[in-house]
Amino acid sequence: MSYEFLTFEIDDRGVATILLNRPKVHNALNAGLIRELHVVCNEVNDSKHIRVVVLTGAEVSFCAGGDLRWMESNINKPREQRMEETDELASMLSMLNSLTKPLIGRVQGPAYGGGVGMISVCDFAIGVSTATFGLTEVKLGLTPATISPYVVKRIGERNARRNFFNARIFKANDALNMGLLADIVEADELDAAIEREVKMILKCAPGAIASAKKLIAYVDSHSAEENKAYTVANLADAWETSEGIEGIDAFLNKRKAPWV
Repeated sequence: MSYEFLTFEIDDRGVATILLNRPKVHNALNAGLIRELHVVCNEVNDSKHIRVVVLTGAEVSFCAGGDLRWMESNINKPREQRMEETDELASMLSMLNSLTKPLIGRVQGPAYGGGVGMISVCDFAIGVSTATFGLTEVKLGLTPATISPYVVKRIGERNARRNFFNARIFKANDALNMGLLADIVEADELDAAIEREVKMILKCAPGAIASAKKLIAYVDSHSAEENKAYTVANLADAWETSEGIEGIDAFLNKRKAPWV
């Protein structure tokens, strides 16, 4: 499929790259880009070849958040239509958050508002030391509503209370300290840092990774008793998979597993 607002490429190893491609507006999210991200998420989940996904932005910015022209166009629409478009955004974020493949954020430039939300739905993100960040919605008389479940989970309530209310711009070191970024590097080291993470993932069983992603989501939202039952069954199931059988045998016989 050809895309208007993003590019989507997959290399021979099964490494997919989603590039937000609206550089003239700093890769801001509009209805078209949101729809295309829905399609890409379905393609990623349906693919048996894709092993890991990298999310990044074109040129100088990662993502400036919601496109203000798109937001302005929504003001005079009926409430039901505004709700539908907001639901599209919320669904897109949920789909990225729950991809069956690892999602790595490659933050090569500034991220504001919804751009911080896009980072927060990644499994982890690595950014350049010069990147800046901000949750700037309240400065426009809005709230960071649809991104809030992911941003609050990522940076915690304390950091959310500080940054949701003042629209302050913060630096990469602050983003690292509050957990928004997993690591920061110089710009000329970013691709190498992403590649190191990709190579580690490619050494691991894709089915086990998908199961581990579900495991994280489950244990984070259930009681201790529920988690006990779920995790016991999860490990018992893993021992019965072809990956579990192959992985243990490969380790004991000092050979590479078939997914490496």
